[in-house]
Amino acid sequence: MSQATKDILREEGLPGFWRGNVPALLMVMPYTAIQFAVLHKLKTFASGSSKTVDHLSISPYLSYISGGLAGCAATVGSYPFDLLRTILASQGEPKVYPTMRSALFDIISTRGFRGLYAGLSPTLVEIVPYAGLQFGTYDTFKRWAMTWNRSRSFNTSSTTDHSLSSFQLFICGLAAGTCAKLVCHPLDVVKKRFQIEGLQRHPKYGARVDHRAYKNMFDALQRILQSEGWHGLYKGIVPSTIKAAPAGAVTFVAYEFTSDWLESILS
Repeated sequence: MSQATKDILREEGLPGFWRGNVPALLMVMPYTAIQFAVLHKLKTFASGSSKTVDHLSISPYLSYISGGLAGCAATVGSYPFDLLRTILASQGEPKVYPTMRSALFDIISTRGFRGLYAGLSPTLVEIVPYAGLQFGTYDTFKRWAMTWNRSRSFNTSSTTDHSLSSFQLFICGLAAGTCAKLVCHPLDVVKKRFQIEGLQRHPKYGARVDHRAYKNMFDALQRILQSEGWHGLYKGIVPSTIKAAPAGAVTFVAYEFTSDWLESILS
């Protein structure tokens, strides 16, 4: 990771670290909105209550299932931006596409509108267990933290509130994001291979992936494993975890506080 950081800084300057940031932001906004809206609806249906505090009463299995379905809905709704983000971030120098608009029009002209959903199947296969693990383990960690708060207040004969602090929520989100990323990263590698198929980038930025290089995701998994070993399935795991885990933690904390605030003004 340190070598990649030096290369990007030397060849592209500081702006290189924000390559693909615009489509990433355009993806995150609808993705997060759809994900948490669907998650809230599913948990409300399962628990019979719209209050966030009552959602912890549902079984852990329903937490995993709700998270997986919410992630699936959010992915379908925001996928073209994810595709553009990956392509713009992977092309290196010299740029294949100078702008997001040029990448969008070229994909549509060469592959049609279906090209904007290249790699969707492996993405859905990845996001269902990833989102399920992330939300399911987050709820589990929250239950453990609340139990610990209750036991601590009982031992000290305190009558303080057992609700979690923002720091505890952050740690729960951080742990949940780390667990989900470590388990599902190989599927993320396969997804990105499909997304950059046919991208004519310079070889020093990684081997080119020919168009339709893999028959399906299982073929991709098998061929990556044969040619690159297990290491190939975990390429980029360190920077990916460093990015995803804190981002997920901040998102969870923001969601919890926003939900509590909305419930307080609407009740």
